[in-house]
Amino acid sequence: MCEVRRMSRTASSDSRLLFDLPEGPDFQMEIAARKRGIWPVAGTDEAGRGPLAGPVVAAAVVLDPDNIPAGLNDSKQLNAARREALFTLILQSAFVSVASSSSRHIDTSDIRKASLDAMRRAVAGLEVVPKLVLADGRDVPPGLACEGRAVVKGDARSLSIAAASIIAKVMRDRMMARAEDTYPGYGFAIHAGYATEVHRKAITAIGPCRLHRMSFRPLRQD
Repeated sequence: MCEVRRMSRTASSDSRLLFDLPEGPDFQMEIAARKRGIWPVAGTDEAGRGPLAGPVVAAAVVLDPDNIPAGLNDSKQLNAARREALFTLILQSAFVSVASSSSRHIDTSDIRKASLDAMRRAVAGLEVVPKLVLADGRDVPPGLACEGRAVVKGDARSLSIAAASIIAKVMRDRMMARAEDTYPGYGFAIHAGYATEVHRKAITAIGPCRLHRMSFRPLRQD
């Protein structure tokens, strides 16, 4: 008879990020830094890397450890109403800065560089000077005036990064909703520049506008 062994729940994994992501972001990285005398700590994240049109928007946030809004999470895990509510609470309780890179900036460099540059400028715009920046993703924005740490899936791990993701997402959505007034016919207020069927059909019908990223397929002319 073949013996079946149950895997122990305490078995370790060398691929922790694949199996042990927390249920939601926490403040542990920030607390650990503060205990080492590294404070303030800022989180930074961006919104809008994938769309065919519009800027990429980055935010930097320094939370007040004694007044962290309840319910902070990766902006992608929240509906629009919850993001808007948390957006207001973050602005009321934290230091916040926002920066963006335009579609032209994206086309003349690339989306990765433009995103990191927006993150750097968002950090530089904070009213307080951080001693450590936790940046969502695999890259630390070049040119920071302090230590930086890349945090993979950071918006699901760090409350500071989660807060930045909410600010960046809400700000970008508002910018794209306003763009609908200047560039009607594309549906920017609905899809925020992403490559939906409605958006692609509009581009075919009326052509691209100044907000479109001409270095992105299918807009790019090889």
